[in-house]
Amino acid sequence: MEVSSRHNRHCDAKSLLGEIEGTCITRAKSEKIPHEYSTIVGIQESVHEILMNLKEIVLRSNLYGTCGAFICARGPGYVTAQDIISPPSVEIVDNTQHIARLTEPIDLCIGLQIERNRGYSIKRPNNFQDGSYPLDAVFMPVRNANHSIHSYGNGNERQEILFLEIWTNGSLTPKEALHEASRNLIDLFIPFLHAEEETLHLEYNRHKGTLPPLTFHDRLAKLRKNKKEIELKYIFIDQFELPPRIYNCLKRCNIHTLLDLLNKSQKDLMKIEDFRIEDVKQLLGILEKHFTID
Repeated sequence: MEVSSRHNRHCDAKSLLGEIEGTCITRAKSEKIPHEYSTIVGIQESVHEILMNLKEIVLRSNLYGTCGAFICARGPGYVTAQDIISPPSVEIVDNTQHIARLTEPIDLCIGLQIERNRGYSIKRPNNFQDGSYPLDAVFMPVRNANHSIHSYGNGNERQEILFLEIWTNGSLTPKEALHEASRNLIDLFIPFLHAEEETLHLEYNRHKGTLPPLTFHDRLAKLRKNKKEIELKYIFIDQFELPPRIYNCLKRCNIHTLLDLLNKSQKDLMKIEDFRIEDVKQLLGILEKHFTID
């Protein structure tokens, strides 16, 4: 058990530190910059220092891949993160982050490439283009994670409590990081579930059988009267010991939590491949054991 416990904690830490996606500036472009280590009259910082400041800008996004952004400011004055013009899908977490100081009435225009990814990306010497400079990118929003286990109680009633310490760069909260890491771990182990295969007569069963007296969604919707939506968001379907086939059908349709399930109607569920009326009834019966929804 000790080895298994250490392995699980290692998985948790790896998922928190390396498997959560983040957003970074990965390239800067300006035709007026001769090379990375040059200086520009009227700008206090060197080009290298400006690039390092751009690397530290903290962003939050729902991007898929990359997008463009730009900075266009006129001196004298300070250029900060709030001068970055980006698409609505990209949010600047701290508008006060410093980029450069313009000491003379000159224009500073820089094109940016923003990317959402995971892990890190190291710039390569052959990746430089005319006036375009790649930046080392650390896409990991979680900067550090620690854990400790403490026992409490007396005699045979001793229990253990897990403490997690999570530090992020501000692009997401520690609770959001833990939630995303948990989902990643769940998705990782789904292929290892040993499901018993059944002989499926999907089309036959879709046209046979009767629906429950109340629709699936109507009955589950009563849960909202007793539980807040934020609570439903953190109740995972993994807690209900669903039959492997039903569980896999739901996960394939990105139904991970009870809130996800509530947002689906019975008609939506019946559109899931290999999902039957009997599965709807069985799912409702399992949930009735956990919640009072009659």
